[in-house]
Amino acid sequence: MRITKFGHACVRIEHEGEVLVLDPGVFTEPEAVDGATAVLVTHLHPDHLHADNLRATDAPVFTVGQVAEQLAADAPDVAERTTTVPAGSAFTIGAGAGLPVRAVGELHNVIHPELPQPYNSGYLMTVGDQVVYHPGDALALPEVPVDVLLCPSSAPWLRSEMAIEFVRAVGAPRNLAIHDRVYSEAGHQFLAMQMETLVGPRGQEWVRRADGDDL
Repeated sequence: MRITKFGHACVRIEHEGEVLVLDPGVFTEPEAVDGATAVLVTHLHPDHLHADNLRATDAPVFTVGQVAEQLAADAPDVAERTTTVPAGSAFTIGAGAGLPVRAVGELHNVIHPELPQPYNSGYLMTVGDQVVYHPGDALALPEVPVDVLLCPSSAPWLRSEMAIEFVRAVGAPRNLAIHDRVYSEAGHQFLAMQMETLVGPRGQEWVRRADGDDL
């Protein structure tokens, strides 16, 4: 398995010929979707959903109904290859055994009570003998053991305490910082120190990678 961090919340997962790309939004380079088998989109915010990046591949798109509706209105060419994934559903990406995926959660974390709370689906992926979890913009627990957590590290709705407790609750031994455009480098260093102090003794690793670098 190869996991590559791209801009902001985008992650590319490659395994045995399958290429799964998650959330190639406006902060993500179009090459993130090169050769994609499928693209998963967690919700409709533009830092996760960018029609031009979806047009840079002919791969099928799997997402929540709200995103499918927006694509039907704004990018009907993409909507034609988009599948709506209901909350809690399971599906497989690719041919043969492929990559099993399960949708987790249903709503975006609250940003402010007066702002809309969009639908959000995290994705729990079985990649060989590893389980990888991308929660999107929510902190829904997967309820199964996870090997690699792709954890939001900065957001208008996220305090460092919330990220730390999410990492602890999921319990993954490896945790990759994603959703990282909101903090400055100094802010990410503060979070890394807190993670080292509070989750490191539990045997959990917190890492952040530059865009284009592998985990």
